[in-house]
Amino acid sequence: MREPSLNFLRTLVNTPSPVGHEVRGQRVWLDYVSQFAEETFSDAYGNCVAVLNKGGTPRLMLAGHADEIAMAVNYIDADGFIYVRKMGGVDPAITKAQRVTIHTHKGPVRGVVGNVAPHLMKDDKEPKPPKIHDLFIDIGAADKKEARKLVEIGDPITLVDEFELLRNDLAVARAFDNRIGTFAVAEALRLLKTGKGRLQAEVCAVSNVQEEVGLLGARQIAYSLKPDVALVVDVTHATDYPTVNKAQHGNVKIGRGPALTHGGCNHPEVVRRLEAVAKARKIALQHEAMSATSGTDTDVIFWTRGGIPSGLVSLPNRYMHSPVEIVNLKDLEQIPELLAGFALSLKAGEEFKVRI
Repeated sequence: MREPSLNFLRTLVNTPSPVGHEVRGQRVWLDYVSQFAEETFSDAYGNCVAVLNKGGTPRLMLAGHADEIAMAVNYIDADGFIYVRKMGGVDPAITKAQRVTIHTHKGPVRGVVGNVAPHLMKDDKEPKPPKIHDLFIDIGAADKKEARKLVEIGDPITLVDEFELLRNDLAVARAFDNRIGTFAVAEALRLLKTGKGRLQAEVCAVSNVQEEVGLLGARQIAYSLKPDVALVVDVTHATDYPTVNKAQHGNVKIGRGPALTHGGCNHPEVVRRLEAVAKARKIALQHEAMSATSGTDTDVIFWTRGGIPSGLVSLPNRYMHSPVEIVNLKDLEQIPELLAGFALSLKAGEEFKVRI
């Protein structure tokens, strides 16, 4: 991966972007993508858009969500210990004994999620997985009064773990879900701006908010942008590690290319075009089937304003919603190539309709 792109990815992933509090991450994204866009803007809730070839047709939206799962301060007891509420799919079992940052209007406050030593646990019964309300954070405060001077109810909380390169093109971070999506759409805009292809479509790269709590930002920005076609980039579950049932969850491997989803919200003609572009550009694709929903912003974008032809491209991700998500950077690099190729394939005024 080119060094400026890698540095952008590292900064983007390391910048806390808890759901509902995405401003700092959005600023990083806008600062980078603005050098390749003719226009950038944000809306009332912080969805951000970068536009290339304004006035072209059709209008293509390339979307990834900016938010990461997080917790929020919910209660402070008399001794200054902080209890939390989850924002998105936080797993309490793996959150115990983690270092955290509480993001306050006064600045970051560090703490740890307490974990009772095994010596003090009762051994007369099997331990049960903790519930989110069982977790407590220790910030070193002497009592509630001191804690309240540092944090407030509602302050967002993220884990401390940051981006790190492993080996064999693998990288680990706490929040590739879904900064890789916003990275990919920004990089696609860069490729379109600096490449030699003739672009006829208007391209709107979007970094939208609050996906982890109900696909909310995508609903807002898809309605206001009114694109003619949309491509969504998110992560998907890699199933190439022990204990995962491939018969149930499919066969998706990191290092084998991005995954293309079939069925439901994925418009068949958009999927066919993505397959054709991938073949022409020698991009290896993996394939996934879905039933009722995809679990991504595609689910709400496709029915906005009577129906927006949409497609979902996903990056295989091991250990999703954990502090140690692992992805392959070669897989990631291919997604902007695929998005840019799709944009360049669009003819002026082209529409996507199901063949009947």
